[in-house]
Amino acid sequence: MRTIRVEAPGLFTTVQDLGREGFGAMGVSPAGAADAIALRVGNRLLGNSQDASGLEMTLLGGTFVFPEGAVVALAGSDFGASLGENWVEMWTSFEVKPGQALRIGPSRDGARCYLCVRGGISVSMFLGSASTHVLSGLGGFEGRALRKGDVLKIGNPDDEYLPSRRGRVGEPVLDRLRRRTLLRVTPGPQGGWFSDAARRSFYESSYRVTEESNRMGLRLAGSPLAVEGGHGEMITEGVSLGAIQVPENGLPIILFVDQQTTGGYPKIANVIAADMASVGQLRPRDEVRFEEVGWEAARSLLIEQEDLLRSEILILE
Repeated sequence: MRTIRVEAPGLFTTVQDLGREGFGAMGVSPAGAADAIALRVGNRLLGNSQDASGLEMTLLGGTFVFPEGAVVALAGSDFGASLGENWVEMWTSFEVKPGQALRIGPSRDGARCYLCVRGGISVSMFLGSASTHVLSGLGGFEGRALRKGDVLKIGNPDDEYLPSRRGRVGEPVLDRLRRRTLLRVTPGPQGGWFSDAARRSFYESSYRVTEESNRMGLRLAGSPLAVEGGHGEMITEGVSLGAIQVPENGLPIILFVDQQTTGGYPKIANVIAADMASVGQLRPRDEVRFEEVGWEAARSLLIEQEDLLRSEILILE
């Protein structure tokens, strides 16, 4: 079996696929790739299932040796990767020869880079997913971030999917998939708890992503939002991915892929599904703004995005 040896793990590198949906009622977070679009495109470049597991690197990449060689692709943010003396292009499939080391540096333009490999990463599944949830120590490689000396198994290519081929993603497609800092949102279930002035401030102000942000949630600094009088503490209820909670200090939190499954703070809005990958590429000190869209617009934007991800123009030979 082919393997990957971790020479340097980077800042925070985990095994992720598209997550384990449907277990929120049991208190289990979905986890999964923070930028699911990047993982899906990287897998498609290799002929993998879109849900094949890869390595998610955060802010700083690692060094990985392939003793038996492999065909791989890098997707997401550019971390400045090199193979031997040569720089490696993003969004392109390429061969790593036996014994070569792939070195991936610090982020140049976003928070996360994905290393996808033909056949995926082979780890034990938990509730049908290979994704790592570090806080609970479940899934992925021993339920944790990678360490120096770890050896990962590469899975066997599935003949159900396309044969391995060399390809790249064209610039026109990348432009359409480029990360956004103006995040589109739909109204939250407690949006009416906020005054007109507070809602206007939410949509007109810029917020800065703080250093306390992680895969559970992105904490934002900016203009505090006050709940109108008469609305006291609410009963804890289920929360959705991308919900924007407003705790007592008035500073919003975007609930993310490792989120808790319930919460007791009012939710002013919810990031639309089509923009969740952009949330996954936000770094500390990045600034974001919010734009309200209707339910039908949110649905249409997701359908448009899915059509692009399935289209033949996605991959160029």
